[in-house]
Parts: sequence; C-alpha cells; structure tokens
Amino acid sequence: MNLAAQSRTPLSDQLRFLRGLVQSPRGVGAIAPSSPALARAIAAQIDPLREGPVLELGPGTGVVTEAILARGILPERLVAIEYDADFARLLTSRFPAAKIIRGDAFALDDTLRHAADRPFSAIVSGIPLLNQPMERRTALVAGALQKLAPGAPFIQFSYGLHPPIDRVGQAFAQRAAFVWRNLPPARVWVYRQP
Repeated sequence: MNLAAQSRTPLSDQLRFLRGLVQSPRGVGAIAPSSPALARAIAAQIDPLREGPVLELGPGTGVVTEAILARGILPERLVAIEYDADFARLLTSRFPAAKIIRGDAFALDDTLRHAADRPFSAIVSGIPLLNQPMERRTALVAGALQKLAPGAPFIQFSYGLHPPIDRVGQAFAQRAAFVWRNLPPARVWVYRQP
C-alpha cells in the first residue's frame, strides 16, 4: 500500500471535502469527493507513454491524482494546481514528489509561469465549470488547450447532461465515459485540438 493510501481515510477526506464545500460552494461544486470509478475513467483518457508533464486542475483531496499515478504517470511528471490552501497542504503531504501549486487555474499563465517549460501531455480538470459563467469556462478551456502538445487531451468531468462547453475553437467535446458509480453520476468529456 502506498503512503497516500495509508494516510487517507474515507471519513477524513469526506469531512475535509464537506468543509471545503461549506467554505466555497462554487469552488468545490459536489457533495462528495470523486469516486474511484470516476477517477479511473478520467485517468484512462491519459496515455502514459506520451512524453511530457501532466497537469491536474482542482485535485481536491487527490482521488483523481491517485488514479493518474496508478495509470503509470510518475509523480515527478505531475503538476497540480489547487486553489484551496487546506487541500494544497494535504496534497503536498500525500504526493511529495509531485509539484503541487497553490494557485488559481483561471489565471493559468500566472500560476504556471515557473512550473512548466514544455507542453503538457494531458490536462485533467476537476474544476466545477458548470458553476461558472460561460465566458469563464471558455477562457479556462481555451487557455488550457494552448498549453497542450498537439493532439493531447484536455479532460473535464461534470455532472450535467451536456458538456460545460460544446466547442472551443476547433476543439469540441467528446463524451469519453458516463460513470454511474459516483455521487452524483458524472460524465467525462475530452477536448483535443485537431
């Protein structure tokens, strides 16, 4: 068992998550952390053989982070941006070899200015985009797509019936998975620049 799994208890993560939800409902956007089934469906969209760093936006308690690492991404390749200070400290302790940045994914250029010197091989977003105005959603996805290697995926999950954004430039949403075993059930969307 890895250290991340040893230091985690479902109840402690649930309590941290609920505290985050109460303090910032628009920033957390769910009633529970992502389920392992959803985390695996998200991580399955990443090609571990593709070179380059992987960026995770809004990792929360690290459920998806663990699935990304289990997919074969080395911790040294992982960069995660977490807005909530408590979650950022928790992630730093659970994933010491990953680069955890306490910052704002909606200000991606500023937040990443010293973190990555080459395009990302994948970007995973746990940010509740449906809680944001359309202009803000579009700006986040468009900015993220610019940071990806050609053809690399921007992976977003949501609880809505439709993607948070249908299309950004030439990149359009494709549903990659529908996960019933999550509270609430979730869809995994993938955007790629042609």
